[in-house]
Amino acid sequence: MRRIVLTGGGTAGHVTPNLALLPHLQEKGCEVSYIGSYDGIEKGLIEAAGVPYYGISSGKLRRYFDVKNFSDPLKVLKGFFEARKLLKNLKPDVVFSKGGFVSVPVVLAAKTRKIPCVLHESDITPGLANKLCIPLAKKVCANFPETMKYLPEDKAVLTGTPIREELFKGSRIAGLDFCGFTANKPVIMIVGGSTGAAALNEAVRNLLPTLLRDFQIIHLCGKGKAEKEYETAGGYRQFEYVSREMKDLFAAADIVISRAGANSICELLALRKPHILVPLSAAASRGDQILNAESFEHQGFSYVLQEEDLTNDTLLRAIRHVTEHRQTYVEAMEKSKLNEAITTVLGLLETAAKDKRK
Repeated sequence: MRRIVLTGGGTAGHVTPNLALLPHLQEKGCEVSYIGSYDGIEKGLIEAAGVPYYGISSGKLRRYFDVKNFSDPLKVLKGFFEARKLLKNLKPDVVFSKGGFVSVPVVLAAKTRKIPCVLHESDITPGLANKLCIPLAKKVCANFPETMKYLPEDKAVLTGTPIREELFKGSRIAGLDFCGFTANKPVIMIVGGSTGAAALNEAVRNLLPTLLRDFQIIHLCGKGKAEKEYETAGGYRQFEYVSREMKDLFAAADIVISRAGANSICELLALRKPHILVPLSAAASRGDQILNAESFEHQGFSYVLQEEDLTNDTLLRAIRHVTEHRQTYVEAMEKSKLNEAITTVLGLLETAAKDKRK
């Protein structure tokens, strides 16, 4: 495998696994290129990593009525021809797609160029973009055991999600220093996602007088969700967003309270962090976070608290339960078969590239 094209975009979750693979591909001497949308979130993330980036036209494919349903197919068609031209010039041995609507024209173009594709599906049930691409793929990587029944048997491989290597290099001391915390009191970190989680933020702040007796609190509350009245609370630090220091904050955390996005929970699994999941409700999503959380709960990795059941009392009980049974959760995560994702995915890419040369 000498050349590879990565694709995927629309959300950070469609990009970070590609970034996790990047240093390992470069170590193998691969020439890596990325095809994404003209100005999606993936553009800045990939260019910051120093990878050649090529933008194409991308339209959203919807299951519901919208006037854009009449124009977006033309954008996808344009993206297909742009991707086809790029693939002719780049001449990759294989394409790896993390999903998102921008990946559809790339995977379709690769099929017409007879370039093998390996897909990755993060959620339990495949999203629409990946559903369209699965028939064209050589292999499909799955994040959860439950996903396998939704995929063609001859294509499905249970891999887990590639995790950014930098997350394993965090320093607990650096994380504590960044927050101004001491080393003799356990730390809870709350991760509400980039937009925050209003109900979770409220419950955490309501419990501060109780929690701060026994814990120090790192609260990633989301953009615009920090509140001045808590800025001077001892043992409590709130951040709207953290990037470079995230690895150190993870290292400092003894317990994590998080949403249940696929990439986020796989990071918790890889880092062996005992955690509480508060999935986004079905009313605010297609329900994928609820299914993700249920899978992790079934495997013994997580304590799950549904958002509609979230109160001050239920959150406090969850924290006490996970604190008491911390080692049980760690041992379950250590036994997981989803901890070799990068090695497994790289093996699939190598095999696909070799098959192309036959």
